[in-house]
Parts: sequence; C-alpha cells; structure tokens
Amino acid sequence: MSEINLSEVLDYVHEHIPITVQLGASISAYDGSSLTVAAPLAENLNHRQSAFGGSLSAIAILSGWALLFVKLRELGIPTRLVIQKTEFDFLAPVVDDFESTSVLPIADKYDRFLKMLQKKGRARMVVESDVTCDGQLCGKHVGTFVAVLLD
Repeated sequence: MSEINLSEVLDYVHEHIPITVQLGASISAYDGSSLTVAAPLAENLNHRQSAFGGSLSAIAILSGWALLFVKLRELGIPTRLVIQKTEFDFLAPVVDDFESTSVLPIADKYDRFLKMLQKKGRARMVVESDVTCDGQLCGKHVGTFVAVLLD
C-alpha cells in the first residue's frame, strides 16, 4: 500500500481530463473510504444563476472516479478506469460553491470488486455520491465504473 499525494492526483486529473480545469474542480478531502471534489459556482453557472446540471453531474462522476482511482493506486493496481453508467437526481438548486462526496460501498462489495479485477482482469463497481451546497443535499449520483487491468 502506497501513500497517495492528492495534489499529484489532482494534477493527473487536470492533465488527463481537461474539462476539470474549466470546472474549477479540486480534491478537498480524502479519508480512505470517501473522497470529496469541490467546485466553485462561478465556473459552473447556468442561465438561472445556479449550477449547470451537466457540471453537477460531471463533478459527481469525477468524485466517484477519483475515489476508485486513488484506492487502486494505493494498492498498486494499474488499471484503466471509466464510467459505464450514470444516474443523477437533482434535488435542489445549487446557488453557491458545491462539492460531491463519494463513499466506497460496503467492504464485501469492494472486496468482490478487487477479487474479480484480479481474477478476470476487469470489474465493475457502483459508487454513490452526494452533491451538497451550504450543507444542503442538492443531488444524488449513482455511477457504475469499470476497471480494466493494465499489462
């Protein structure tokens, strides 16, 4: 298990997923089982002076992706990681800076994901995320991510 530098992860994200720069995305927290991506409202405004739905979805996808990316890096497992399916429920307007926090599924689901990845070279994991603004739940995201082992 290796120590992860979140600044380096954010640099990687900005380099390989360029839209994250325009969104103003930053990794604001990681505790080993959850990861939070923050974004400013100013870079994500829509015509109603609230956050654009596509930005909210993108930040939620990014938090789930980054959580799995960091976890696999910690374990030294080189993978290609992509989103396969995404669902987003918009619960309240986002009228200030916001963040998305993704949480690893319960241990046995995560363990099955890792075992399948090692055995088959490919595995899927569902990650749930909450998008909040000023302490209010504004959206819920469910993303299915696919990891493929690299040679």
